[in-house]
Amino acid sequence: MDWVSNLTNRDAYALEEIMKVVSTPSGITAGMIYDIKIKYLSDIEKIKKIPQGDWIDLRAAQDVKMKKGEFTLIPLGIAMELPAGFEAHLAPRGSTFKNFKIIQANSVGVIDESYKGNNDQWFYPAIALEDTVIHKNDRIAQFRIMMKQPELNFIEVATLVNEDRGGHGSTGIK
Repeated sequence: MDWVSNLTNRDAYALEEIMKVVSTPSGITAGMIYDIKIKYLSDIEKIKKIPQGDWIDLRAAQDVKMKKGEFTLIPLGIAMELPAGFEAHLAPRGSTFKNFKIIQANSVGVIDESYKGNNDQWFYPAIALEDTVIHKNDRIAQFRIMMKQPELNFIEVATLVNEDRGGHGSTGIK
């Protein structure tokens, strides 16, 4: 790589920083298809990825009755072994509140690669805003598998040189 020896110190530093950003954890390659081991802990419909989106629907593994204000962990009937360097993000489906009047208690659930035991069932933490019934096999949640965050270094500075935007909600209402 003769061109590398011709880089200025500034260019070499910039290239090094770019390589840190585009590097991935060991063994992870963009565009690769990964096999995910899944165990069904209930006789729910099998999950599948649909071509129209990146998120995969999950179903209630049993009938659940909830009273207004009640919290419950709704079993999703699956356990998975995620590949090293990945985690799953769990969120409600767009229609979950409309159809079932429940919200997810922790906004977004994160399932890391270490939660992969034979009985490490995934759950949907729900709060009922009205009395409701969720039936077995109702699609209530969705997930996607994402790469874990890379290693980061936080560098304390006295001043950030960017323009102030004006605080929370500062992009306006239009």
